[in-house]
Amino acid sequence: MSTRLPESEFETRLAAVREKIRDSGADAGVWFGATSIEYLTGFDHIQTERPVVLAVTDERVEITVPRLEVERVQPNPRIDAVHHYFDYPGGKPIAVAAEMLSELDAESVVADADGAPGVMGYDGPALSEFVGVEIQSWVDRMRWTKSDAEIDCIRESAKWGNLAHQYLADYTEPGAHPATVSQRASTDASRAMLDTLGDQYVPRTRGDGPAFAGYITGPQTALPHGHTANRRIEEGDVLITGAAANVDGYHSELERTMFVGDPTDEQEHYFELMLESQTIAIDALGPGVPLSYVDELVSDYFEEQGVADLAQHHVGHNIGMGGHEPPYIDRGWSDHVDEGDAEMEPGHVYTIEPGLYTDTYGYRHSDTVAVTETGTEMLTYFPRDLESNIIRW
Repeated sequence: MSTRLPESEFETRLAAVREKIRDSGADAGVWFGATSIEYLTGFDHIQTERPVVLAVTDERVEITVPRLEVERVQPNPRIDAVHHYFDYPGGKPIAVAAEMLSELDAESVVADADGAPGVMGYDGPALSEFVGVEIQSWVDRMRWTKSDAEIDCIRESAKWGNLAHQYLADYTEPGAHPATVSQRASTDASRAMLDTLGDQYVPRTRGDGPAFAGYITGPQTALPHGHTANRRIEEGDVLITGAAANVDGYHSELERTMFVGDPTDEQEHYFELMLESQTIAIDALGPGVPLSYVDELVSDYFEEQGVADLAQHHVGHNIGMGGHEPPYIDRGWSDHVDEGDAEMEPGHVYTIEPGLYTDTYGYRHSDTVAVTETGTEMLTYFPRDLESNIIRW
């Protein structure tokens, strides 16, 4: 069981970007993106109108934060100095960050953006008004391939997501409201996770629990991103579920198509087509496999079955610190990237979730699968077959 990244992960990441900074000839690397800052240092924060700016040189790691983050970041052992401004806009965050860079003798930087993102109304100056800036996306690319320690966290996420999903199935019955069933399953799984992990749990949430399960029901399932409708569950409903857990900032994805009572012949037909398409995709995964090829296989299967018009999205995407990360299992991926980035590699972790959507219901499973040196490892494990996904009460 692994619930926390080891210190060596951050040492490896910082060493990698320091080498890139040296190769670039710049004086420092700069990051504005919250996920990149967390990836390099372990300091997590909510990206708001208050910019956070990380600077890395050969010898130092320093950060500029709003005053309200100072106590949270100061204990971080990987950050050598904390600079702060009172708040935005009065505190002039980019000017403070520029002063930080000046103290580091950084006249030229390679940054993930030329200034903080325009989140929640932020509208500040470009960093290039103060120092020379070249743009890089090193961390985004580094995150494509997960280390063994990262995959351990995703595997642990899948375990608790599976528990939350089991609670969801257990609590579902006609007359229940999907919102309250989802809340109950999430609460009970979170309680079990927190009680079991104890001080091994890394705090990552505010006001809610680390495990989640929920679903959309009935006609909303015909929409890939449907909402939880204000209607009670009825016998004969189709459900599309989702479950996951946050383990030191890493996520998995588990989804199932479920039926409240025995499905109709038509519902069983579309379920089996969806299930076979997912099996085709899972069986095709592996190191060296072109991502476009897997999506094309599923597309060809849907064409053969005469249901291609019912597919509304590609097969899947990478997952880790973000719910959606590149690379994407999409037939256009090979045309989107250089040849060396077109294939799956050991350490990639994918959601496999081809779906079919009729005028009345949707059908989609999603499983999280890691690509290994020799093949794949299924990280999620709730049963996929039809009988296991029928709700009986």
